[in-house]
Amino acid sequence: MTKAKAPQVPRHIAIVMDGNGRWARARHRPRSFGHNAGRKAVRVAIESCMREGVQALTLFAFSSENWQRPQDEVGALMGLFVRALDKEVDELHTNGVRLRFIGDLNAFDEPLRRRMQASMTRTASNERLQVNIAVSYGGRWDIVQASRQAAEAVARGELRTDEIDEARLNQWMSLADLPPLDLFIRTGGECRISNFLLWQVAYAELYFTDTLWPDFDQACLRRAIEDYARRERRYGRTGEQIAATP
Repeated sequence: MTKAKAPQVPRHIAIVMDGNGRWARARHRPRSFGHNAGRKAVRVAIESCMREGVQALTLFAFSSENWQRPQDEVGALMGLFVRALDKEVDELHTNGVRLRFIGDLNAFDEPLRRRMQASMTRTASNERLQVNIAVSYGGRWDIVQASRQAAEAVARGELRTDEIDEARLNQWMSLADLPPLDLFIRTGGECRISNFLLWQVAYAELYFTDTLWPDFDQACLRRAIEDYARRERRYGRTGEQIAATP
């Protein structure tokens, strides 16, 4: 019996960009050197997704837990964000990329928040590829903030508690307006979700690779997509049920 395959190209890909520090250490360079190399890999990933016809790409750039890292590394990352925004937004806009930042943006200082907002405003009407950068983001934070918004709606009398179901809560989650997450990629050899898109990852296909993020190129993304295309996505049903579906 023929199995129902996943669509050849995932609509929405998420990537945990892991391995910058180890990549730099192997070259006897500071971690900031690895993060800068990782920025170049981001450009490659965006360009590759546009070639492949992916609709949305979500990148885990800075988790809510990353604030615990050494201050010099956090400072270097913040500087990298600023330089990347100043250098890349024009090209992203020209290529039809819509840029959005998700996470607790209030954790950043005001000048950086203004840069983020200006980038989002400038690219808001673009439709070729939606690129979401998760910064000061955590999957648990996402669920909590959605729950708070549901509670506020109940307090205002706009919603009854018995009306809160998955669909209702989902409308307040980050990325609710995008296609569901199809493919979750983590580079760097670790096989963990690490508090990234916990709600959205429920039925995503998971792909782990030993390749460190700065070395993750177009061929690596193509292999991940090819692996995804061989999967059978059942969503709780049996393979026979999927095969019988018109």
